[in-house]
Formats: sequence, C-alpha cells, structure tokens
Amino acid sequence: MTGGVLTAASAMSGAARLTTLASSGSGDEPPVTVPRDPAREAARRELAKRMYHENDPSPFQRALNAFWEWFGKLLAKAASATPGGSLGLLVVVLCVITVLAALWWRLGTPRRGPATAAPLFDERPRTAAEHRAAADAHAAQGHWSQAVQERMRAIVRALEERALLDVRPGRTADEAAAEAGRSLPAHADGLHTAARHFDDITYGGRTADQRTYQRVARLDNDLERTRPTLVHSAAPDGKTG
Repeated sequence: MTGGVLTAASAMSGAARLTTLASSGSGDEPPVTVPRDPAREAARRELAKRMYHENDPSPFQRALNAFWEWFGKLLAKAASATPGGSLGLLVVVLCVITVLAALWWRLGTPRRGPATAAPLFDERPRTAAEHRAAADAHAAQGHWSQAVQERMRAIVRALEERALLDVRPGRTADEAAAEAGRSLPAHADGLHTAARHFDDITYGGRTADQRTYQRVARLDNDLERTRPTLVHSAAPDGKTG
C-alpha cells in the first residue's frame, strides 16, 4: 500500500513539474510545450529512481504473494467442487493425512532397495559374548536398530562357535538363517524373521523398536538351549543309521 502511494505521488509530482514548465514564462512568450513521447520518457526516468521503490516488496515476497494467491484460488475451486464446501474439503484432507500416517507407521521409512546384501560381520572378528554385550549397551540407550543388528550377529557367531555353522567370511544374514534353519528346523522361521529385520535396518533404512529387539533377543536365548536335529542318512539295506 505504501509503495502504491509513493508511486502515485511521484507521478503527480512529475506531472506537476511538466505543467509548471508548460505554464512558465512571461505573458509575451509562447507557452513551453513538451511533446508526448519525450514527456513519457521523462516520466519513466523519474519513476525509475530508487527513492520511489524503497518500500516495494522483494522479488521473493512478490513470488510468495503470487503463490498464496494461486493456492487460495485452487482451494476455492476444490471447495466448490467438494460436497459440503470448505468443511467437506477439510474432512477429505484430514482423511488423506490419516491414511498416509497409518501407512508410514505400518511400513516405516520407504526402503531404498539395495542391489546386493553386504556381509554380516565387519573386518574385526568378535565373539558372540562381545556382540551380545554391544547389543545390551545399545538397548540400554534405546538404540534399538543397532541393538537388533548386534544381536543378530551374536546369533550367527554363537552358531559358528557351536559348530552348527561353518565359519565363512562374507556370509549374509539371509544365508546364515537358511543354513542354520536346516539343523534347527524348529527355529527356521524365527531365524528368517531375524535376518529380515537385520536387512531392513542395515540396507533398507528401516528402524527397529523395543519389541523387535526383544523378539530377536528371545530367539538368541532359545537357540542357546536348543540342540540341533540330527539328519539320518539311509543305509544300503534301507535302514537308517
């Protein structure tokens, strides 16, 4: 509003000056007249001076005003096309937000989908007890994702220490779960679930909670008390040995 008042005032001032020039002079001299084009150019130069634009909105403010004007028109059109008008539009928006929040809560952060899974362990080998201690330390601080990762490593390392899995560098969590599930069929589903949690956290950008960690820790404890199932091979006479 202030910028518009200044502009109008400046235009009037310029016009007044031109009028003064046109009417100046003695009565014996003809009046001074300024052609239209030079007068327009003189007015344009006068109004282009910075003093008349000090209170003009910035380019960002003008763009923001244009955006809000467009957004307001968009909402007005949407409200007119929605049953119930503005109230109906508000209900629709709230429903969409609720659905998106429920999907986010249920599915978590969108997975980034790695092309290949990295090895389960890093370069520095640690015992199962060390991995469990690291998991407990993370859990005590509420870092559930790191706690799940360390507990899964503890599970696999413990199976290697019991000779239920051969020590093989580069093994992934899925491979370890598949191999261990053959000798521990009662826990095959739990192993696959724990491996999936590990992959989702490590490669998919998902986060774990306390309940997820407790399930993996319970699986670790159960595996410690479980004996492997011996696979009997068939003898030549048809008897199992």
